[in-house]
Amino acid sequence: MPKSASDSSSLAPSRKPDRDMQMPPETRPPETQVVIDFDDNRAASALVGPYGQNLALIERRLGVVVDSRGNHLTIAGSRDGCDAARRVLETLYAQAVEGHDLDQGEVEGAIRAVIAQGSLFEFDNKTAKPTFETINLRKRPVRARTAAQDSYIRALKRHELVFGIGPAGTGKTWLAVAHAAQLFERKEVDRIILTRPAVEAGERLGFLPGDLKEKVDPYLRPIYDALYDLMDARVVERALQGNEIEIAPLAFMRGRTLTNAAIILDEAQNTTTMQMKMFLTRLGENSRMIVTGDPSQVDLPHGQTSGLTEAVKLLDGVEGIAQVHFKAEDVIRHELVARIVAAYEGLPQKPANARS
Repeated sequence: MPKSASDSSSLAPSRKPDRDMQMPPETRPPETQVVIDFDDNRAASALVGPYGQNLALIERRLGVVVDSRGNHLTIAGSRDGCDAARRVLETLYAQAVEGHDLDQGEVEGAIRAVIAQGSLFEFDNKTAKPTFETINLRKRPVRARTAAQDSYIRALKRHELVFGIGPAGTGKTWLAVAHAAQLFERKEVDRIILTRPAVEAGERLGFLPGDLKEKVDPYLRPIYDALYDLMDARVVERALQGNEIEIAPLAFMRGRTLTNAAIILDEAQNTTTMQMKMFLTRLGENSRMIVTGDPSQVDLPHGQTSGLTEAVKLLDGVEGIAQVHFKAEDVIRHELVARIVAAYEGLPQKPANARS
């Protein structure tokens, strides 16, 4: 375990947080220093990241300065900032010790978890692990990185039908696939069914070359990417060949009753009212259904109402159905993606039934 010590430092660090440097000296908050020593040099190196990029992200997000000398780290800044940075570093160090890769997404997730925990969640200083929910897969664990993702995973575990609604990059589809993969690995369901409306081709898949799978593949590529990243490639290939993982356009769901399955409808904002009703009524015994979509990116022809928008209103508060809404601040891709989404959200919104 890391060893840390803190004091209201009279020893000024070599650098100061930029935001404090811009403030008049008399209004700057008192500066604190926290020193942490990590036992595992390899994990400490992974914690810092290539060219110190993990520490740079922590500095930007928490307004502190982190100096690293081997496994010896010094944090300087406000008391709250230093405490938050210490908890982030201890969380990431615990993950590194367990052999997990620490990319920028993991660092951002740890930062958001600590910020969200604040007074809402307890933080275990002994294990240095966040209280956010985790989906445990054979290949690797998938952790919630925001409070909204935490709520989403909890909803997936407790409800048979879950709507994940929000902008791109918030992890809606990613976590849906992870949950479906977990159910499949634990033999709680016999198969995974992935579907999506092929709006760009006007559902006229016969004009595209190849068999049914080849026709639909371009529209379901994001789900394929998630499957291969979360599950062993050989398992995925075998399951696809054995029809345990089924890929089908939404139009081909009509008339079926889907039992013992984890069913994911992606890009649901591009369903019509009748398509959405048809899909939701396919739910059979011992099945879980996950519907994801972004109501701000509707590609339906002008004059058609989004089935997702209507379903969210009609089914709000229905027992057994959960709805989780993501916002721009929940975007977990590149930092700029969140800013781009926020900028677009500031524009006047078109009606949900208009072409985006």
